[in-house]
Amino acid sequence: MAASSLIHKFHNHARSNSLPSKPHPLILQCNEHLARLGAYETISSSLLGQNLTSLLDLHECIEKLVQLPLTQEALVQERQEKWVDDLLDGSLRLLDACTETKDALLHTKECTRELQSTIRRRRGGEVELTVEVKKFLTSRKVVRKAIFKALENLKGNANKSNLTLTNKDYQTMALVTLLKDAEVITFSIFESLLNFFSGSAQAKRSSWALVSKLMQSKRVGYAQVADDNEFAKVDAALQLFALHMSTKSNDIIDLQKKLETLGTCIQDLEEGLESLFRRLIKIRVALLNILNH
Repeated sequence: MAASSLIHKFHNHARSNSLPSKPHPLILQCNEHLARLGAYETISSSLLGQNLTSLLDLHECIEKLVQLPLTQEALVQERQEKWVDDLLDGSLRLLDACTETKDALLHTKECTRELQSTIRRRRGGEVELTVEVKKFLTSRKVVRKAIFKALENLKGNANKSNLTLTNKDYQTMALVTLLKDAEVITFSIFESLLNFFSGSAQAKRSSWALVSKLMQSKRVGYAQVADDNEFAKVDAALQLFALHMSTKSNDIIDLQKKLETLGTCIQDLEEGLESLFRRLIKIRVALLNILNH
């Protein structure tokens, strides 16, 4: 597990410098959250929700860790070091990535609501409904384009997350390693979410490449997501609808059900992302307050 491998690494460093051989309880707790996040092997909407919940728990723990005197002392003493600047830059990149992920979800949410409204009214009959379906599909193309751009940005941000740290005391090593590991896995989850929002039939393995490296003793992979991806299901149903222009009652009812399921999925993920965004802001503010005093 990630926690045990990290702790083992910390212990070796500690013994070599005759320093305390046990991390702070909050560091142990954060490592447990990291290990939990690395254990998921699929990216269904339910597991993405669990990932967001676990990610919130992780960053809540990090917020408490940042408020510890030992953490504040390390940041103040090392404020001129590159790793401090890297942590600040990383916190800003995480906020940017979270914003891009929220925007992609919000755009799809708005399109879904408009289409649901048209289906409920159905005053314009087949023509109006077909127009709205095609409008939805066009909007989804715009969303995918934005998602692919965001994914490219995430790849660059993930590469910037690598940090080499040597000749530091035990507690500082434990703290910095934990914060950077948390940054890596958070970027990976944003990438998972964006791939899921795009409705891809096969999620890209790249989104867990860094997590697999982080969780050295745990194999993490992706499974096919089309069967459990509400975004993909709606996209496929609407493409067929636009091609055949079906107005059969059963087809429309089935489409309504898929849109309702997608709406519920979006609502849950939106709430989780908003909570995470607020947590990331609190952590960044806490870091800036420490370094500015």
